[in-house]
Amino acid sequence: MIANTVRLTGRLLPAVLAATLLAGCTSGTSTEAAAPSPSATPSASPTPEPSPSPTPTPKPTGEADPELRQFYGQQIAWAACADDPKTEKLDESTAQCARLRVPLDYAAPAGETIELALARRQTAQQGKRIGSLLLNPGGPGGSGVGMVTHGTEFGKDGLRESYDLVGFDPRGVGASTAVHCMDDRARDEFDNSDVRDGTRGKRLADACAANSGKLLPHVGTRDAARDLDVLRGALGEPKLNYLGFSYGTYLGSRYLEQFPDKAGRVVLDGAVDSTLSQLDHAVQQNVSFEKALRAFAADCVKQKGCSLGKDPEQAAGKLAAFLDGLKKNPLTTSDGRKLTSGYAWTGTLSMLYGNATSWEYLRNSVAWAMVRGKGDYLLAMADDYYSRDEDGKHDNMLDAYTAIHCADPGADVPTEAQFAAAKQKLHDEAPLISAHYADEDLFDPDCRTWPYRTTEQPGPAKAAGAPPVLVVGTTGDPATPYAWAEQLTAQLGNATLLTFEGEGHTGYGRSKCTAAAVNTFLTTGTLPPPGTRCKE
Repeated sequence: MIANTVRLTGRLLPAVLAATLLAGCTSGTSTEAAAPSPSATPSASPTPEPSPSPTPTPKPTGEADPELRQFYGQQIAWAACADDPKTEKLDESTAQCARLRVPLDYAAPAGETIELALARRQTAQQGKRIGSLLLNPGGPGGSGVGMVTHGTEFGKDGLRESYDLVGFDPRGVGASTAVHCMDDRARDEFDNSDVRDGTRGKRLADACAANSGKLLPHVGTRDAARDLDVLRGALGEPKLNYLGFSYGTYLGSRYLEQFPDKAGRVVLDGAVDSTLSQLDHAVQQNVSFEKALRAFAADCVKQKGCSLGKDPEQAAGKLAAFLDGLKKNPLTTSDGRKLTSGYAWTGTLSMLYGNATSWEYLRNSVAWAMVRGKGDYLLAMADDYYSRDEDGKHDNMLDAYTAIHCADPGADVPTEAQFAAAKQKLHDEAPLISAHYADEDLFDPDCRTWPYRTTEQPGPAKAAGAPPVLVVGTTGDPATPYAWAEQLTAQLGNATLLTFEGEGHTGYGRSKCTAAAVNTFLTTGTLPPPGTRCKE
């Protein structure tokens, strides 16, 4: 659910909190799990009918369960993280890393186990320490380990004095026991192709089943929330203090539902509406990105060097026409790679997650492509979003994104009437982004042929018995529309909504007002007054 999202089709993107929005951190990490088979072509074998994922326990027993005590009682062995020689200006060894064992299947805790990768930065002021603050950057598929190891400045405005900042890669993600589907070559071909022949979803499903089949039924967010409680217990924390962005709000909501009595101070920024099917989620997100695209284009024509003309009413259409035109006439970049339409859309929309600085960079990159025929900058932005490094290596963010989505509620195949209504809404409210969508482009991701499916249905977030929660919503958020923050606040019942009036994805760190309100709640427990609105 995005926190969900956006698209593997190359138009919309997984809503991970970009590291650059968190004081310069990046989400990429190395993975220690086994890589997929070296074949660049996914298995062509027929996909079986989906089998139900394990039925979730309605009320998890948590640390009171004798079979789970071995997990809650683990002694975490922290040590300096390995320094990455590729990050010349960053020393990851200034953070500490560790691993945590959790059951593969909580219905059979005595069976096979998997590992979660952890990272933390301890507070230097132990006398003021409140406890551990667990962080999730979104996705699904974003690395909390990378958020901590690369986010050297994050939390220095007050949180570091009160908390140890702890990041974790959820099950299936990054350096934890991870989902792997395609090798680097196959992933390049899959991401950068503009071909829509109706087989994309099945090709990815077959590859994931072939390389990570045992893990797929167990990577849903409900299980990830149970892992979160094991981590809380292993850290020795009586309550969970948590700051989750984008998809991290869905993970946090799942935790509140299952462990309300263990919740401490919880902040959910960039909210996901858990009542939506994946189809409805994708449609609403497309509409929101269309608004952001038009806002960017209208701003562009006011700036020097804009390549979209002078008419704010025509500017967005001119940009969309150029991006769509790359299907027939892709640009060749300096290293010989092609900037396809899908990659150009990805690079463009990825910059709408940011603020005015991101818009300036996008404006210059679009001009470079439209005026000079140079697609290097748009291609680099797409590579960065897809976590593709300069050597052509990918992390598993997109594999995890698909696997977690397809394991969560909302992935059922829509009826013909539902699908027709979705197409009409896109035609009416997101005509530029959806102008040349094939039917398969409306599935985000395409779980129709996925080998596993939960029996759960989407439903409202619940937090009965939990302490007050702070929800943050941004009025111009393209990935998690502001209405979703309003809806999550209403669903939780005991939540306060903090509004940031601005552009970009999530609100924390974009204004002193927003940061101060969040930090005050996390450090003192004092919520902002109802109706508080912050501006840039």
